[in-house]
Amino acid sequence: MNQEYYLIDKSVLPEIFSKVIEAKRLLQTGKCKTVNDAAKTVNISRSVFYKYKDSVHVFVEKDKQNIITIILYLSDEIGALSRVLTLISSVGANILTINQNVPMNGIAPVSISFITLNMNIELEQLLQQMEKLNGVISVKPVAKERG
Repeated sequence: MNQEYYLIDKSVLPEIFSKVIEAKRLLQTGKCKTVNDAAKTVNISRSVFYKYKDSVHVFVEKDKQNIITIILYLSDEIGALSRVLTLISSVGANILTINQNVPMNGIAPVSISFITLNMNIELEQLLQQMEKLNGVISVKPVAKERG
């Protein structure tokens, strides 16, 4: 069976589809633990949720979803990674992945990938601010891709 997809402005769709999307978001973020709770929260029935949950999705323009991956070398000290993550989130970036290796000789290599779409400063500024953080030895962007 060939499936056909349509991209439709949500303003012309029945409100039920937005409610299903919101219920899915509540479940994904953990704000609601069960389908029953999510359905009640957005004022739909469970059967409506189950009917549309696999057919209704939010469209994200992947070419606008810039993703950057950086490699950092951090001092093996309490709070170094936390300061970096706080800075990244404070400028509106959305962290996707964090990988930290075991520190050797007092230095911990860390790779972080994040979406830059909603950042309120330029990437170069963020990297400069990051380098000034206590515990950050070096910062190197290694990959920039479009969603």
